[in-house]
Amino acid sequence: MTAVMVYITAGDKQEAERVGKALVESKTAACVNIVDGMQSMFWWDGGVQKENEVVVIAKTKVGLVASLTEEVKSVHSYDCPCVVAVPVIDGNPDFIQWIQEETKDIGAKKD
Repeated sequence: MTAVMVYITAGDKQEAERVGKALVESKTAACVNIVDGMQSMFWWDGGVQKENEVVVIAKTKVGLVASLTEEVKSVHSYDCPCVVAVPVIDGNPDFIQWIQEETKDIGAKKD
């Protein structure tokens, strides 16, 4: 099993909590962290935009990233939500095993 951390942004804390809850309930993520107070600058609609956002970091396994991404898109308000996976190259083996145990089997259908 290859663990990944998935970086997601949301427009506000309520949306971040909605996204996080959906991911944990569907078992596409074992855990999420919600970090409020980020400021983003980005190119959108032909110009530079500046917005306050909230970061969601989801812990999952690589085989669930596609399902997790679809889950985020289904509950997110953005037309193109940021969802990017970063590989975990090392860490506490017990924690990585916990991610494996607390996420659904790869290929399992949602309840």
